[in-house]
Amino acid sequence: MGFEADDEILQDFLVEAGEILEQLSAQLVELESRPDDKELLNTIFRGFHTVKGGAGFLQLSALVDCCHVAENVFDTLRNGLRTVDADLMDCVLSTLDVVNDMFTAVSAGEALLAADSSLLARLHFYAQAMPASASERNAGDRVRAVIEPTAAGEDITDTEFERLLDAIAPVSSNTDIGPGVGSEPGAASDDISADEFEALLDQLHGKGKIGAPKDDTDPEAAPSTAPGDDISDDEFEALLDQLHGKGQFTKVDSPAPTPALAEQTPRPRPVEPVTSTPASPDKAKRPVEPVPPTAPTDQRPPKGPAKNSGSQQESTVRVDTQRLDDILNMVGELVLVRNRLVRLGAELDDETLQKAVGNLNVVTADLQASVMKTRMQPIKKVFGRFPRVVRDLARTLKKEVNLELVGEDTDLDKNLVDALADPLVHLVRNSVDHGVETPDIRAANGKPRMGRIVLAAQQEGDHILLTIMDDGGGMDPNTLRELAVTRKVMDRDAADRLSDKECFNLIFSPGFSTKEVISDVSGRGVGMDVVKTKIGQLNGTIDIESQLNIGTTISIKVPLTLAIMPTLMVVIEHQAFALPLASVSEIFHLDLTKTNVVDGQEVVVVRSKPIPLYYLKRWLIKDMAFDHQKMVAGHVVVVTVGSQNIGFVVDQLVGQEEVVIKPLGQMLQGTPGMAGATITGDGRIALILDIPSLLQAHTGQGR
Repeated sequence: MGFEADDEILQDFLVEAGEILEQLSAQLVELESRPDDKELLNTIFRGFHTVKGGAGFLQLSALVDCCHVAENVFDTLRNGLRTVDADLMDCVLSTLDVVNDMFTAVSAGEALLAADSSLLARLHFYAQAMPASASERNAGDRVRAVIEPTAAGEDITDTEFERLLDAIAPVSSNTDIGPGVGSEPGAASDDISADEFEALLDQLHGKGKIGAPKDDTDPEAAPSTAPGDDISDDEFEALLDQLHGKGQFTKVDSPAPTPALAEQTPRPRPVEPVTSTPASPDKAKRPVEPVPPTAPTDQRPPKGPAKNSGSQQESTVRVDTQRLDDILNMVGELVLVRNRLVRLGAELDDETLQKAVGNLNVVTADLQASVMKTRMQPIKKVFGRFPRVVRDLARTLKKEVNLELVGEDTDLDKNLVDALADPLVHLVRNSVDHGVETPDIRAANGKPRMGRIVLAAQQEGDHILLTIMDDGGGMDPNTLRELAVTRKVMDRDAADRLSDKECFNLIFSPGFSTKEVISDVSGRGVGMDVVKTKIGQLNGTIDIESQLNIGTTISIKVPLTLAIMPTLMVVIEHQAFALPLASVSEIFHLDLTKTNVVDGQEVVVVRSKPIPLYYLKRWLIKDMAFDHQKMVAGHVVVVTVGSQNIGFVVDQLVGQEEVVIKPLGQMLQGTPGMAGATITGDGRIALILDIPSLLQAHTGQGR
């Protein structure tokens, strides 16, 4: 960074540029399917231009250079001088990756590294107009070499004009532009004919762009000029006004029109035909054909849809997330006080107190909901990265995939939005790699060559349901059974007893993969295991449905927020514990004398399905040695962990209660099976259990 920028200005730039870069990723992928969309091209152009402007103000020269060249590319595209193709998009997307890396470095306060010179060279190439032919490209280079040395506001001399004609003559001789141009080598005449003048305009601006249309019915509009007519300095000055804009090659004593006057004049005044001064006394004066003026072109970038920026600034305020966390913590404390008052009101049996507590309960619930909404973000922030992920992976695997996004405006807690990013990336990549077939295989199976992946989100009560659906080849349960036996995940008898859904859940096993060859995309059996672990940490569930040759649907269900959690309060040896309510599937009272033992594990049969039983008293109460065979009855809480149901035996059920998760202290941080702590309605401290972690730590002991 060139100087110590004001921190507030830098933060504003990071927020604005971050939003623009997130949008650019999706817009660039969308551009491949809509390459002729002018509004989309203008939007991308404005995006790079805005980031460049902010970076320039902060003197981030490396970021400015990269955005400037990308901006030039889209200026060329929106002006129709080049078309969008796959190679160009690869280059631009690589540039966006570099810009994102620079943006991350700026956010971290690190020094910026200049973009790779080869990447900038490719961008410069795509920023140039696509020439119609090689001969026109070479001619344009020669013309620019003659014209560019002339300073603005100076007259062009006869010698310079001769050099201009000499630069064009070699191409003109090979081009069908009419007789007399370059056909007589060695001709010393200073005359220029109408056809020669027309050929000059064709070489400078393309055939037919500037020249006057011929109309035989109006001889005054296009007076004929015989070959050999002279052209004076004033006439040539008028020609340059038409080619390069009035005022760039005028004499010193002729002032250029002011910008205000130029804007008020919708169309420049036609140039009056003037009488040329003969180059020699014996040459007659002849009128020169007037050149019709071209309409002024507006070089400013087109404006987007008008936005009422003033009202937006008045209606929105940027607040640091730490401040929102503090407010949420205070609301959490208020919820705990409310729970305490509700418990006291029920115990005292005072009608007036109960009414007051009831009103407090309603107000607190509304306040809690309002504060929670301030932390909500649309899941679009996560979904926005997937068009690029799918596009790049499909291009690598030589597949054709169309990604559809549904429910992007569904709101989710900010912490969950960030936490869901990596699991969803694994699942979407898995759908592209494992699910969607190659175009040839799809065509052979009677499917469209282009595969379809739908990423959807919707709210269901206090949970969010995310689904990833593809129309690929699906999964074969029998193949999964064979793989499980081959890779020694389980023996043959256990594999044969698996239901189809249990076979599908095998893909979440560590080290299990359906790919025979390990690649940089998949094959190591790590991705889906990571997904299952992460979703479990979020107190969510994951489910798979698949049909062979039809497709696969993966459903994820997570709570709306992690700050305030509905729990089931239980008591074990007079100590309170909280089980996440999202994991609880059912509760029943059990006669413990009717349990069975299978392979050394105590189980209970519920609706013809065996459920393993574990006594939480052994795991959670220190030095608690007891003979569970002496227990004749108990409460069993059935929880769902992944695809498996497990029963926990507890002493007492308290009921459902919303709790505020408090982090454990430094000494208890990382204790297996503990997600945090809370304060119950009667003022006691209750530990919140992390069921997957608890099982992992204890299933090998105390059975």
